[in-house]
Amino acid sequence: MPTGPDKGSQNKSAAKADKAINAANKKSARKKKGGVPAAKGRQIPWLTVAGVVVVVGLVAGLGINLYPKYQDRAEAQKFAPSESNQDPSTGIDGVAKQEYPAALHVARTQRVAYDQSPPFGGPHDAVWATCTGIVYPEAIRTENAVHSLEHGAVWITYNPDDLNEDQVQSLADRVDGETQMMMSPYPGLDTPVSLQSWGHQLKLDSVDDARIGQFISALRLNRFAYPEVGASCASVPGTGDNAFDPDNPPLFDASAPGADAVPMDGAGITPDASETSGAGGLPGGLPDGAQLPSDLQVPAS
Repeated sequence: MPTGPDKGSQNKSAAKADKAINAANKKSARKKKGGVPAAKGRQIPWLTVAGVVVVVGLVAGLGINLYPKYQDRAEAQKFAPSESNQDPSTGIDGVAKQEYPAALHVARTQRVAYDQSPPFGGPHDAVWATCTGIVYPEAIRTENAVHSLEHGAVWITYNPDDLNEDQVQSLADRVDGETQMMMSPYPGLDTPVSLQSWGHQLKLDSVDDARIGQFISALRLNRFAYPEVGASCASVPGTGDNAFDPDNPPLFDASAPGADAVPMDGAGITPDASETSGAGGLPGGLPDGAQLPSDLQVPAS
């Protein structure tokens, strides 16, 4: 009678197979577990790190751009006038100075034979150009602008053919909204930039020249350097020849003054008494009893 496989052998073979299967399963599990290492310790917040890096970069960028401006401003403040240094512009290289008689007024239809271009003193229109930080897009009548200088303003002019839009904006940033400041193009100007105050002028080749800030600091509202201390720079309301509208100002006349132009000495013109007998013996025509702010008062001699 034939005999089948030994039961003991079958059991041993099955045990070996089970053992092999279990070993294979364990090995596969170890591989899967080792494929993605488990995170240990604290995870790095990469989004936060990136945000901090961006903020630090922005702060650094602002510092790089703003520091030179603060440095220039601090340097310009060294040229602020004082009783002991009444005209700090004498320390600015290139400033031209000239004495001019004040309060010599011409009519809106008259021209003045100015001896400088742009002019920075001499006879002028009875109405001043608004100089409350106005940036005029078009060239304005010089006779009105010169009167503003008599009120302590600094007038920045530029040759529109020499400067690009960014350079013009750089100048405008110094003027916009600043009292006793104004700016306008000046066709035919022999340098890219020229600054004027009463009796003072500085011509420059660059809008980045540090002397721009120095000139403004030295001469804007310098009570020792202009005739009408305390006079206004605000717009003159109304219409016609006795008013000035900054939105529609009298425009620049590029033609040469004719033979009937008023000479620089103002021959035949009587000085305006309202500008030569202001309060406290100062020009400016202040109302009776009005007092100048202390920072505008000329110290007693």
